[in-house]
Amino acid sequence: MPVSVQILSQFPLLEPLEIADLEQLSKQMQLRSFAKRGMVMSKGSAVQELGFLVEGRLQGVDFTMDGRSVGLFFLNPGDYFGELAVIDGEPPSEFVVAAARSTVAFLEGRHARDLIASKPALATAVMARLAHRVRSVMSQRTLLSLPTPFQRLCVLLLQMAQAQGQSAIDPVPTHQELAITINASRETVTRVFQQMFLQEVLLRTGDRLELVNLEYLKGVAAGSIAPPKT
Repeated sequence: MPVSVQILSQFPLLEPLEIADLEQLSKQMQLRSFAKRGMVMSKGSAVQELGFLVEGRLQGVDFTMDGRSVGLFFLNPGDYFGELAVIDGEPPSEFVVAAARSTVAFLEGRHARDLIASKPALATAVMARLAHRVRSVMSQRTLLSLPTPFQRLCVLLLQMAQAQGQSAIDPVPTHQELAITINASRETVTRVFQQMFLQEVLLRTGDRLELVNLEYLKGVAAGSIAPPKT
């Protein structure tokens, strides 16, 4: 299904483009729908595409040598992905799966490369995004070096809230999605949440998670407050 100009105009990356550019893109892009846990982009695939998340939620994941899932990043509506493979011409470096039922607009790699090369403002935005991803990878390595799942989860929740510019996470990922991001079991993440709800550190309303006691979370994250055993 082709992508309308109205949909394309909602993506921050494409804001520098003129209407004529968006009209051209609308003819080159295709909409695809994915069920929850559907594979949106495969690591090592020969297909190179720039994907734009229209609705739903996606997660970038990889797998260790022994088959364990490792969560890399989350994507919300308005985000895009696949830029690394588009730019360097290599296969995608991670899997992207649907964390919820999702709709994605895809632009073929060659068209994406031409677009980035011809629009300096857009190229600058993509470079900034790649720099952000490098910083995120470094931050993820630091997070995984922390000794306890409780501490790692506190750090992750603070990072996610900061990325949204508020003291809340909306929507909050599932326990399984958080577990593979901090290298813990789903059961461990559930126990950590139960303890923080009981201590009124967190408050959940629907899909929104309020970080009520930021000082406690920051203290555990910094190691100045000892986390309870889980």
